[in-house]
Amino acid sequence: MSEGTIALVTGANKGIGYEIAAGLGALGWRVGVGARDGQRREAAVAKLRAAGVDAFGVPLDVTDDASVTAAVRLLAEQAGGLDVLVNNAGVTGGMPQQPGGADVATVRAAVEVNVIGVIRVTEAMLPLLRRSAAPRIVNMSSGVGSLARQSASVGEEQTGPLSVAYAPSKSMLNAVTIQYARALAGTNILINAGCPGFTATDLNGFRGVRTPQQGAAIGIRLATLPDDGPTGGFFEDAGVVPW
Repeated sequence: MSEGTIALVTGANKGIGYEIAAGLGALGWRVGVGARDGQRREAAVAKLRAAGVDAFGVPLDVTDDASVTAAVRLLAEQAGGLDVLVNNAGVTGGMPQQPGGADVATVRAAVEVNVIGVIRVTEAMLPLLRRSAAPRIVNMSSGVGSLARQSASVGEEQTGPLSVAYAPSKSMLNAVTIQYARALAGTNILINAGCPGFTATDLNGFRGVRTPQQGAAIGIRLATLPDDGPTGGFFEDAGVVPW
């Protein structure tokens, strides 16, 4: 990785995504701030630039094919390519999610962004990533997607509340990560899932116990893996997360 490295972080206008963009920018990388909301996106870009980051805005709705296609074109034309993709954009899906009273539309909303959105963006960006000397893909997941933790008596601080939308969507994202790792085996593309921990963001009503900067650390670490780094893994600050 060098100062010429180009990264795209989805959902980067706030929270963990913003801090990942800031952390990668602090390395001298050029960072695309992917976000749907134009005003928030440009405010984040301005804030990053004021801090010395070479940031640029990327209009991006991960649920829209045309938006993703336009983002690929922008990266190719304005940035010259892509080295690192951080799939950070995510939603809870809304409420209710408790088994026995869940709304199927809530489940669909979570999967549309947290799973299908990641696949849509990854598929579109792969041609650019394949041209990079050291491509990396980071899927920001969650420890609540760990089936091992969900099926063990480890406490709600690790499993999160009962959920048939958000937690299972992260389990599916982990499974998708493994499938891409299998498909990309033998290439120089490393892809991993990262858990930021229980971070205070608007996703959880700022109830988390970690700061966005702390939550961003694992994403930055996986984005900057050396060529002999792991692929197809699930990691948090403390190490490997059980599937």
